[in-house]
Amino acid sequence: MRFLYIDIDSQRPDHLSCYGYHRPTSPHIDKIAAEAVRFESVYVSDGPCLPSRTALFSGRFGINTGVIGHGGTAADPFVEGVGRGFGSILGRTSWPRTMRNAGMYTTSVSPFAERHAAWHFYSAFNEIHNTGRRGLESAHEITPVAIDWLERNKDSDNWFLHLNLWDPHTPYRAPASFGDPFQKSPLPAWLSEDVRLAHWQGCGPHSAQEMIGYEEVGDEYKRLYPRQPYVMDSADQVRRMFDGYDTGVLYADKHIGQVVDLLKQQGIYDDTAILISGDHGETLGELNIYGDHQTADEHTCHVPAILKWPGITDSQAGRVDKGLHYQFDVAATITSLLGGKVPDNWHGKSFSESFRAGEEEGREALVLSQGAWTCQRSLRFRDQEKEFICIRSYHDGHHGFPESMLFNLSDDPHEQFDIAPERPELVLRAISGIDTWLGERMKDANHPVDPMWTVISEGGPTHTRGQLEAYLDRLRRTGRGHWADLLESRHS
Repeated sequence: MRFLYIDIDSQRPDHLSCYGYHRPTSPHIDKIAAEAVRFESVYVSDGPCLPSRTALFSGRFGINTGVIGHGGTAADPFVEGVGRGFGSILGRTSWPRTMRNAGMYTTSVSPFAERHAAWHFYSAFNEIHNTGRRGLESAHEITPVAIDWLERNKDSDNWFLHLNLWDPHTPYRAPASFGDPFQKSPLPAWLSEDVRLAHWQGCGPHSAQEMIGYEEVGDEYKRLYPRQPYVMDSADQVRRMFDGYDTGVLYADKHIGQVVDLLKQQGIYDDTAILISGDHGETLGELNIYGDHQTADEHTCHVPAILKWPGITDSQAGRVDKGLHYQFDVAATITSLLGGKVPDNWHGKSFSESFRAGEEEGREALVLSQGAWTCQRSLRFRDQEKEFICIRSYHDGHHGFPESMLFNLSDDPHEQFDIAPERPELVLRAISGIDTWLGERMKDANHPVDPMWTVISEGGPTHTRGQLEAYLDRLRRTGRGHWADLLESRHS
């Protein structure tokens, strides 16, 4: 068996054509989806980049690996201590290890580990190809490395290749020669001028007045990334954001097409399993966060999952699975399909039997976490055939979020209307679910401290540390003193 995992950084499902997006962003992915099963409700357990890939490749929640943030103690796995043998837990039980145990040769083409100093990510890979620009690569710098590997291994069987593309991630970097494919295409209708103006009065890194964070960017950065907007001061800038993101998706898709064409030329495409997913999604204006991934919300945690599996999806082509799944449930399923054993310490649960049968099997609810930009946990659940997410903030990431927010995603897919005050019974249900999950996870822990509290005790999320004083001054200078007063009262 050959298995290709295409990992697209910051990829939202609802900005792929095959998930119903009105812009034609993904013609090559769409063709794969037509031959595959498309999962509508797959979520990363821990966002964003470093926690999410650690969770996927370890099969475990961040609260139990220790990795929930981008810096400080909670950016590294828990030290195993005196019980550690010659090999580590990850060395024995990572997702690549389960594949190697099943007879697969494992390879990664990605700059991710260097970008986040996530050296544990390399665990159990036979080959590692670091493209060397720490996530600022375009697809034309990464795909040729994978194509070279495929050409050199065209006669090999039983391999796993992880191909990691970054083009939808800010700064938007599709080359100028790619043009402006969406310049005349309608924008998503929800982000109206009234919405933008309301956001303009808000606060937080990557909010309407601070799209790149807390600091101004220099002329050299602007020269290198001309597609990237820096402030949402007009409808034209909103268009630049959507066009920049969607062009990045299309550019990644173009290079995925090159890989698929090579597999077909080699005569192995039909016998190659393919998973298309990503490390997290992206907020594109939701919660007044423009072009980033800062919350445990629907759009940061929801990822595409398209799985083509020879001999199974041949008879299920185009099937849609709506079950609630963690992303590491998909990893556990793939391990089972390869004939491997899902490690006993994994939180990922295989649904391989129902997948083979063409049946839907999912979880009742999911707990999602964020510890890099905010400290949040949320419950993604269903009630009376409606989809909900309840987000509890322990540190608001300088956005001024209330302690609890509740959104009816069926009626309000872009999280514009917090209904927590109107539905206290659902908020209570969600918080109870999070607390129950927390108790279960801490029983399972090999460390006595929830890493969420480690992040808070060390000064809050990595990307907000040391920023408050200057940001309070900026808020007051730009007529947003009421937000400065609120943030100062919370975080001083």
